[in-house]
Amino acid sequence: MGIREGMPLLARHEGDWEGTYIYLDPSGKIVDEHRSHLSCQFPESGPYQYHQVNTYTWPDGREEVHQFPGSYDGYGRMIFDTERIRGVTWCVDENTIYLTWIYKEKDANLRLFELIVLSDDGNNRCRTWHWVRGSKIEMRTIINETRVQTEA
Repeated sequence: MGIREGMPLLARHEGDWEGTYIYLDPSGKIVDEHRSHLSCQFPESGPYQYHQVNTYTWPDGREEVHQFPGSYDGYGRMIFDTERIRGVTWCVDENTIYLTWIYKEKDANLRLFELIVLSDDGNNRCRTWHWVRGSKIEMRTIINETRVQTEA
């Protein structure tokens, strides 16, 4: 069974998404905010069954691009192990994906926990990250995204 059959909800995320990332400190104060464009693809060949490219743009013009290839484990989970992160994701129900990861270049005791909720029509999604060190929240990230059509 391939990734599309094993993770049909993830397959519904295929395509391009635009949105806003808002970072909050533990008290709820905004500490950063930027626009995003994510491209979620399922390559027909190559070493990875999933490939995501995130482009972040700040109001001052600064831009970052990060690639996240993922490997399907055959048991309903996708594994990420890139230069930037190491993590695992799986589907919780018909609309919700759970992802947990660490940033390799940061303190390994800092873990991130994400919920990704896809709308019933598949055109909107909301995501929340919880940045946790030990048992204490260090930050939260709120992400709202809309599917966009790309030019062929």
